[in-house]
Amino acid sequence: MIITALLFSASASISAQGKGPKFSIQSSLEQIDLWPSHMPNAGGNRGSELISDKGSVTNVSTPRLIVHQPQHPNGTAILVISGGGYAHIELGKESTPTANWLPSEGVTAFELIYRLPQENWSSTQVPFEDAQRAMRIIRNLAKHYGIDQHKIGILGFSAGGHLAGITSTLFDKNFYKPVDAIDSLSSKPDFTGLIYPVISMLPPNNKTHSLKSIFGNQPTTEEEIAFSVEKQVNTHTPPTFLAQAIDDPISPIDNSYLMDKALKNANIPVEMHIFQTGGHGWGLGKKGSEVSAWPGLFKEWMKRSSF
Repeated sequence: MIITALLFSASASISAQGKGPKFSIQSSLEQIDLWPSHMPNAGGNRGSELISDKGSVTNVSTPRLIVHQPQHPNGTAILVISGGGYAHIELGKESTPTANWLPSEGVTAFELIYRLPQENWSSTQVPFEDAQRAMRIIRNLAKHYGIDQHKIGILGFSAGGHLAGITSTLFDKNFYKPVDAIDSLSSKPDFTGLIYPVISMLPPNNKTHSLKSIFGNQPTTEEEIAFSVEKQVNTHTPPTFLAQAIDDPISPIDNSYLMDKALKNANIPVEMHIFQTGGHGWGLGKKGSEVSAWPGLFKEWMKRSSF
């Protein structure tokens, strides 16, 4: 089965909330529904998608990819995933600026709008279904977009880093039953970027909103282990880039240290950049800030790694 990518105006499915300058998805960008039919664990919201003035998305009913194409594709593609504690999706300050930057480097960027676990779906694991499906769709459309099937990466921020991490480590886990031929393709990213990521769900790092969104206030130890990314790393995990600030108040810096150690123990190539200041939620980083160095460092890492 071949997915047909449809072009449509974002205003048809998005209503902006609040006053002042409004964030909007460019109507000229191509958008691809992840599930043309047979969406797993259906239910949930079917009303209008909501987006704040600053680009925070909730009430997701149509998970999809927003395609940011370069003028001169270099064969590399990246699935870009915003965070938001699995309670909302921070397009405005994370995935959209990054997906706008990547094409300037020749990279085709696919921005993910994924279902949120507390929006009345039949399962709280719907984000993992959507990310896994997204990787397969990108691989299926590689020829159409001039992409090398072996140069498809994933880049996630905060809770989006957790989603990217789970997608990178549990690519052999069937989060949903196959719905068409696309699901016979690999969902494994060829490389991974994790920016101020949520990694561990185990104490003392089990106080994040991400954990509560997926498992509620009383997760079992088995659940915490199963969705702690560092516990799922093995010799097949993709090469990984990590960036985080020591003063991160939301996702403790130990998350990156734990992931770095797990990758090294599995002999997986990893590059980690720890910044003294920056806090959390910096996206590309404010101009002149310490953390604004990460896009350049990520670019150079990709070049050295032949991605």
